[in-house]
Amino acid sequence: MRPTPPSLLLGVAVAASLIAAESFLILWLKQLAPGEAFGVVYLLGVLVVSTVWGLGLAVATSVASAVAFHYFRHQPADLVPSAAQDFVAIAVFLAVALLANTLASLTRARAAEAEQRRGEADHVAEQQAALRRVATLVARGGTSSEVFSAVADESARRMGVLNATLFRYEPDGSGTVVAASDEPGHTRLPVGEHLTLEGDNIAAMVLHTGATARMDSHDNAVGSAATRIRELGLPAGVGAPVVVDGHLWGAIIVGSSRREPFPPDTEARLAEFADLVATAISNADSHAKLTASRARIVTAADEARRRIERDLHDGAQQRLVSLGLTLRMTEASVPSEQPDLKKQISDIVQGLADISADLREISRGIHPAILSKGGLGPALKALARRSTVPIDLHVDLPGSVPDSVGVAAYYVVAEALTNTAKHAHASEVQVHVTTDGASLQLMIRDDGVGGADEAEGSGLIGLTDRVEALGGHLHIMSPTGDGTTLTATIPLAAG
Repeated sequence: MRPTPPSLLLGVAVAASLIAAESFLILWLKQLAPGEAFGVVYLLGVLVVSTVWGLGLAVATSVASAVAFHYFRHQPADLVPSAAQDFVAIAVFLAVALLANTLASLTRARAAEAEQRRGEADHVAEQQAALRRVATLVARGGTSSEVFSAVADESARRMGVLNATLFRYEPDGSGTVVAASDEPGHTRLPVGEHLTLEGDNIAAMVLHTGATARMDSHDNAVGSAATRIRELGLPAGVGAPVVVDGHLWGAIIVGSSRREPFPPDTEARLAEFADLVATAISNADSHAKLTASRARIVTAADEARRRIERDLHDGAQQRLVSLGLTLRMTEASVPSEQPDLKKQISDIVQGLADISADLREISRGIHPAILSKGGLGPALKALARRSTVPIDLHVDLPGSVPDSVGVAAYYVVAEALTNTAKHAHASEVQVHVTTDGASLQLMIRDDGVGGADEAEGSGLIGLTDRVEALGGHLHIMSPTGDGTTLTATIPLAAG
């Protein structure tokens, strides 16, 4: 059942066609039985018209059907009925028409309500789908520019327009374009363009009122922003505020190259979407701050490692070496008739040498000096030489990598080799380190027992934090009985 009836002209044509067809059918049926038996045939047309069209056409069809029934039932007869039974027939036809039309009206009302509910459900679903796409981008670690661009694109798609701009307000009352979605072939506001918001423009109206605003024409608007909008060929526009954490962050503005104004409900629809988008922007900002904080923590930890390694090397180790040399000189001066004393001093010197070697290994674990002096490649080769499990090492680095990236890669490989030696029971480890110019890729694969669980290893969790703090990703595949494969991608720009 359609929520609204078809056109009246179509209804008149259908009613006339039905009455004509019913009349021909009556003439044919009269050859088989008396005409009084076929009045129900005319009721069929009355039911159809009453169900589909309004009450007025239903009444007219009922009267015309009753007249036709009277005429063909008593043919030849007067066209205008006069007998009481003829008026009874007309009353029955009208009652049927009224009942059918009432039921049809109720059905149409229910259909209209269902259509409205379906439209509202589709509206909510579209909003949620748009927000979900933006939220997914945030969760995947998308940059602020990527999130802003997605917001502009989703705004344009959600509002059914081709032009949408995301503005961020600056402390001095100006605005900066952080994302734009535009009709192909049209000049767009470039990302990063700075606009002073004096004069007549939607961004200024939203900034001053904190509410939605519209301009159906910029023809007579004053100010540099209005002039810029006219250059872009966007006469009409609607904007809504984006409020993040209780503060007016910016505005979403949709524009049209057509002269027709936007529909009256555009402000409400755009405001609803702006509220949802504000949450995504807030999450993206929090994610960016968290990533920056993690990067600062990792950098501070690396600096502390370097300082401890340097202090051990330049302080404790040098003193141990100096003390050992002094004791060796003392040992040489001990008279030969005191062999026990000579042996005790020799044992002390050997103990100092062992302590020095232990400190050297500790300092390598804290922060390998070779990493700072020789770079990632030599540092990984040193790791491979010290490994208790045979390593097939492949390093393809055309040049040097940033310090923070090199340190992260070194510790990923070191932790993976340590875990392999302790738990994997592997006979060989493959380590591949390559770069595509934009990121560093690591792959560490062993042929051990597998079953490694990232959630149960604080070392693996720490590596994940370190890699993700640099904007990278770390993934572990470790099916039981089929070895473990660790892959990591670290953007070189992170350094």
